[in-house]
Amino acid sequence: MRLSTSLMSAAALAVIVAHPAFAAGESGTLKKIKESGTIVLGYRDSSIPFSYLGSDQKPIGYSWEIANAVVERVKKELNMPNLEVKTNLVTSQTRIPLVQNGTVDLECGSTTNNPERQQQIDFSVGYFSASTRLLTRKTSGIKEFPDLKGKNVVVTAGSTSERLLRAMNAEKQMSMNVISAKDIGESFLMLESGRSAAYMVDDVLLAGEIAKSKNPDEWVVTGKPQSFENYGCMMRKGDPEFKKVVDETIKGLFKSGEINKIYAKWFQSPIPPKGINMRFPMSSGLKSLIAKPTDKAAEQL
Repeated sequence: MRLSTSLMSAAALAVIVAHPAFAAGESGTLKKIKESGTIVLGYRDSSIPFSYLGSDQKPIGYSWEIANAVVERVKKELNMPNLEVKTNLVTSQTRIPLVQNGTVDLECGSTTNNPERQQQIDFSVGYFSASTRLLTRKTSGIKEFPDLKGKNVVVTAGSTSERLLRAMNAEKQMSMNVISAKDIGESFLMLESGRSAAYMVDDVLLAGEIAKSKNPDEWVVTGKPQSFENYGCMMRKGDPEFKKVVDETIKGLFKSGEINKIYAKWFQSPIPPKGINMRFPMSSGLKSLIAKPTDKAAEQL
């Protein structure tokens, strides 16, 4: 059947609208990946069980599996089955700059999506929900945040908890000595060694530190949550084509139910390298994210 010129134009337009990549070709991060033949994933070395090093010193974890699901999607999108995956270590302080300057293409770890960070980078839809609380010894006498008055309290440098605790200290004149450690591992070491009375960070990260500690029964997570945190993958700002690939990958894991298997593997089963089990049930916040995916920041209390 022969189509009129107007019908042919309409049909072509429909194809372009339905497949924007067809019209513009790959751009931004996808273009960078295609031209270089590589994708660079940022990873954390001690953010158990999200992104950390296994016994072979290679990244593993809940968020790492999500990042690799994105890689598989990118391979299909670009028709690059042999796409090379490179890794780059990031910390709480370096993760945003390394994404911004193009060193890292995607970082899926334990990074909180908040309004301040949204000014610097883009977040995927959330894949975890946590709350900020305190870790302390059961014998410390610390039950709530007011009990921290005049005490040493450690936070991880560059974390949401650092900002919240410093603001609380100034506003309520609590005379705390807020100590900034370089990462989660160093933060817990300061607590364990007695240089700090408490450690403030996301509850799930605290559960991870308890699970891998020498004496898990010695520790307790306590205090009213000071914020609710949604974790997402970070990517360079203003790259909707790549963000769509990342978001659709995560939504696909939600819709298929695969995310439940990944969650059970890392939060409710023995994990490497020591076979610890966090026994951390899925929160109502994460269930809500799975039911209604969003890239919005969680509520700040």
